Amino acid sequence: MKKIMTSFVVMFAVFSLFAGMASAHVTVLPKETTQGSYEMFTVRVPSENETVPTTQIKVEFPSDVTISRFEPKPGWKYEIEKDSAGKITSVTWTAENVGLSSTEFGLFNMQGKVADAATEIAFKAYQTYQDGSVVEWIGAPDSEKPASVTTVNPKPADGSYDHHGTTEKEETKTEQVNDEAVKETTSASNAPLYVSIAALIAALISLGISLKRRG
Repeated sequence: MKKIMTSFVVMFAVFSLFAGMASAHVTVLPKETTQGSYEMFTVRVPSENETVPTTQIKVEFPSDVTISRFEPKPGWKYEIEKDSAGKITSVTWTAENVGLSSTEFGLFNMQGKVADAATEIAFKAYQTYQDGSVVEWIGAPDSEKPASVTTVNPKPADGSYDHHGTTEKEETKTEQVNDEAVKETTSASNAPLYVSIAALIAALISLGISLKRRG
């Protein structure tokens, strides 16, 4: 019985660790766009630290996109950096109050033009917490802390794509992107719970089989 209980504890601990790793990360939406388009990008920032809030988020822009405008966000100020040619290379949002707690997330909107020859846009992000710790979301897609990547599709061959769009279309797209951001955050935040439940069920089944065999 002692061996069985030990196995149960170890199994549950391993699955709980995996559940903690299945948390959300900084993401830039939409996940797909089109070459040469004028796009509204949304930076989704979940706060994962259980004890201190997120107080700053910095996002770097590669040559595949030219960001030109930022939507004001109450409670946050932003600063931009430019290269010698005047192109905006990064933006840093800083909380004016307490920031984002462990149960919150923030959406930061910006607009820009996708390069005509771009195939993907990799947004590197740096998330700073109140205690000064920084999480760098700059890795490869399969890494523990990946940079957010937006796939860029080719322009339609017939040239029918209207890259400027209309105000109504932009408002509709903004709502769709924000809805997508909320859904992704909710799904990601529930992932550790689902994995933990699955781990507990698996461990209980294993314990039951072991007890049955011993009987």
